[in-house]
Amino acid sequence: MTPVALTIAGSDPSGGAGIQADLKTFHQFGVYGEAVIALLTVQNTTRVSRVETMPVRLVLEQLEAVLEDIPPAAAKTGALGSAEMVEAVARAAARFQFPLVVDPVMVSKHGLPLAPESAVRAFRDCLLPHAALVTPNVPEAEALTGLTIRDLQDMRRAASRIHELGARAVLIKGGHMEGAATDVLFDGAEWREFPALRLETRHTHGSGCTYSAAITAGLACGLKLGEAVARAKAFIHEAIRTSPGLGRGCGPLNHHAKVRLYSEAI
Repeated sequence: MTPVALTIAGSDPSGGAGIQADLKTFHQFGVYGEAVIALLTVQNTTRVSRVETMPVRLVLEQLEAVLEDIPPAAAKTGALGSAEMVEAVARAAARFQFPLVVDPVMVSKHGLPLAPESAVRAFRDCLLPHAALVTPNVPEAEALTGLTIRDLQDMRRAASRIHELGARAVLIKGGHMEGAATDVLFDGAEWREFPALRLETRHTHGSGCTYSAAITAGLACGLKLGEAVARAKAFIHEAIRTSPGLGRGCGPLNHHAKVRLYSEAI
């Protein structure tokens, strides 16, 4: 039976991030993708000039339609836009019978906020307790915990703090750190690190969306969390390394990158 994955996120008309990146990633992993659109953006590789959050009721109706007919084996969230939207998705997630990956998207690559401070609080208080995994980058982890993160030990402290907030597992991404791009995974019992050589490129648009979508695809295929993260890490590294160089700014990744084992790609 074909595995199914769902994304609840925002639309990027340039195709590099958000819903579009998630669906491309699901397809590359052999997973049938479904999408509930929570917000619309006006953006390309050089700018984000407008963000419009969809009506909460419309988003919930999209979600209900999907769940009643083609329920997914795993789902993820991306940019949700408002505290009301985060709270509504959290209420729905309380009934999910499948793992939810929460990518707490707060700021675009171009620096435009995609979520107000009230939405950050809603992520922390309402949505994290329903997350099988939360995947913040360093600035997002700092926003969720109030901690300053400068090294791997700080990343571990932040992961522990986020786990205490209710998420069953936490993956803090090290792309904003100096040196190797090392991600830290904590499931409440075991620590794992996923290092990769840093790639010097400006073409990283949609990397967080793509990474979390790749993990979600792995979970939908029945992989254990550590294996899903390892395969997703290998994919995101290769997708950045082979980015097509499109656009005049922070360009998209290569969503046609080969899906390989972590040991083969890093």
